[in-house]
Amino acid sequence: MIKARFCANEGYTTMTVLDLTRAEWHTSTRSSGNGNCVEVAGVDGRVAVRDSKDRPGPVLLFPRTSWRHFVAGIDALG
Repeated sequence: MIKARFCANEGYTTMTVLDLTRAEWHTSTRSSGNGNCVEVAGVDGRVAVRDSKDRPGPVLLFPRTSWRHFVAGIDALG
């Protein structure tokens, strides 16, 4: 884990940057394989999510509990 600092609104904010080089990314077994999906990986007790078409691009991080609620909500939709 790397700590980075940047200036925001004339003050400094500390931001944590995760090393994702060893992350094991997975796609859903329901994925059609056409590249229009997201990939997820467990990272430091959180769930990282990225676009499969833009692997070096931005990554969203969610607490595991929030991710479980999200997936349960989708499953409930059928």
